[in-house]
Amino acid sequence: MLHFPTTRALTVPAMAAPKRPRLLLALGLGLALALSGAPAFQAQAFGAPETFADLAEQISPSVVNITTSSVVAQASDGGPMVPPGSPFEDFFKDFMEPKGQGNGPQRSEALGSGFVISGDGYIVTNNHVIEGADDIEIEFFSGKRLSAKLVGTDPKTDIAVLKVESPEPLPFVAFGDSDAMRVGDWVMAMGNPLGQGFSVSAGIVSARGRELSGAYDDFLQTDAAINKGNSGGPLFNMDGQVVGVNTAILSPTGGSIGIGFSMASNVVAKVVDQLKEFGETRRGWLGVRIQDVTPDVAEAMGLADAKGALITDVPEGPAKLGGMLAGDVILSFNGSEIQDVRDLTRTVADSPIGEEVPVLVLRDGSETTLQIKLGRRETDEAEPVPAAQKNTPVEPQKAEILGLTLVPVDEKVAKDLDLPAGATGLAVTGVDAGSDAAGKGVGPGDVIVEAGQQKIVTLSDLQDRVTEAKDAGRKSILLLVRRAGDPRFVALSLD
Repeated sequence: MLHFPTTRALTVPAMAAPKRPRLLLALGLGLALALSGAPAFQAQAFGAPETFADLAEQISPSVVNITTSSVVAQASDGGPMVPPGSPFEDFFKDFMEPKGQGNGPQRSEALGSGFVISGDGYIVTNNHVIEGADDIEIEFFSGKRLSAKLVGTDPKTDIAVLKVESPEPLPFVAFGDSDAMRVGDWVMAMGNPLGQGFSVSAGIVSARGRELSGAYDDFLQTDAAINKGNSGGPLFNMDGQVVGVNTAILSPTGGSIGIGFSMASNVVAKVVDQLKEFGETRRGWLGVRIQDVTPDVAEAMGLADAKGALITDVPEGPAKLGGMLAGDVILSFNGSEIQDVRDLTRTVADSPIGEEVPVLVLRDGSETTLQIKLGRRETDEAEPVPAAQKNTPVEPQKAEILGLTLVPVDEKVAKDLDLPAGATGLAVTGVDAGSDAAGKGVGPGDVIVEAGQQKIVTLSDLQDRVTEAKDAGRKSILLLVRRAGDPRFVALSLD
């Protein structure tokens, strides 16, 4: 049987969407289009290319079709992976549901795309194209077919590197600078949609910096037609350089509706280099929990700008050994300015393992440079365990503060909430539905352990921090809240 491990389809029903829908595989979400007036402006307009034929002719020999095969336990019960009513529906139904094979083990074939990046036969595709494959066959534009071996994969970016042996050098393409691509720039996609063979589509960059579900996501969004079978194929700029790897689509039908996503080449190129050299990725590891500095958090901390990465927890690891503390705001890392959590995650991943790097943090209003020796994420990362704290006598009463009903954590509360032995803080037992706390997701079972970046144990500790913040003219107060051991900072209004 034949199927397409394709550009991943993200399906949506016809209903209104949240303001910023999360894109989740196999989950339905609604989309809405809002139109609003905008002031007129003048801009220099550039015409569309007269033809893409020369570019297509130049780079087609470097694009490949990929067929994988594997033994599956039994025949799939699923229907054809084409939109209902498609002219291909009957064909795929007949092809994918051969008669008389029963439910015994069968050999399954899958189709995808890829591209050659070196004359000696290295090929890039998506991990989900070749995942679980027993055999991988590469078909070139010339019709030549070669068997490929797997060099390495990176599920976090959905990238895989293959290798074929060819008696003569192969045509190949180079990576371009995805950061140089602008919204509105022309791009061209190539691949093997629905198993129809080599196919070209063109469009523009619709958006940059899109995230789907991964920590290292940096997708270019394009309206160039991308369909099932295009997975792993290249997205080219007009200079014939690869600026993205076609990976996912957003669609209510499973076919292209002009919302496709290509992993940015500046991410892919680094992954490919590591897979070629080591057969695996080797990313730097800092060992902290972080969150973005939002405007309300910045105001509560007295920061001039809402930027940087706010440290919420520092378990055992490189950061703790280097002197980093919860409440620090990372402003730059190894010489690169940090705007948000995404910046930090990628910068750390690309930084040298086992070497000390300078980290500029803001702590108590002053900038401090720390020297951190990074670990390797793939081998050193572990689930942090909240450190047990010395038990301190607390008041038995409860109080309502900032729209929260709070009780000090004692042995009984700690047991009820499954907290570590000796845990302290204020446990949330109720939340006013109309309060700022409710709007920001604070709920029963949460434990407040810091207020105004100071440890709190008693109700009077929190009252004192609130009073101090008001006396200082603050509009909000920063709380460190733990839920099931996971910390985050929340800025609550003092009004």
